[in-house]
Amino acid sequence: MPDILGKAAAWLEGQRHRHLTVGVWFERDGKRIGLEATVGRTQFEGADGYGRVTRSESRDYLVRAQDLVLDGVAVLPRPGDLIIEADRRYEVMSPEGEPEWRWSDANQSTIRIHTRQTGEEEI
Repeated sequence: MPDILGKAAAWLEGQRHRHLTVGVWFERDGKRIGLEATVGRTQFEGADGYGRVTRSESRDYLVRAQDLVLDGVAVLPRPGDLIIEADRRYEVMSPEGEPEWRWSDANQSTIRIHTRQTGEEEI
């Protein structure tokens, strides 16, 4: 029996990548690669040491895992990596206790990277 849902998910992922992406740079240790990414956001909620609810939001980038390759080696995002979009710099990070990235689909083909703006890119 054909995997109809799997084929549909792959088709939808292809459409996202083809029609809903912008060009960005991914940088680690001074090495940059160009990626096509869909811009999103995630809202985080937690409690501080006094029981107050805290909320924060990250700017997210959805990228194909197959494209995240540095020096011929597939990598996963880690704290301190940068994503540069237009003239803004975003550092891979998330609130304490949360992961910096997660799989965005059941097939583990798309990575959702959580970031925070840390500066402007010098031109």
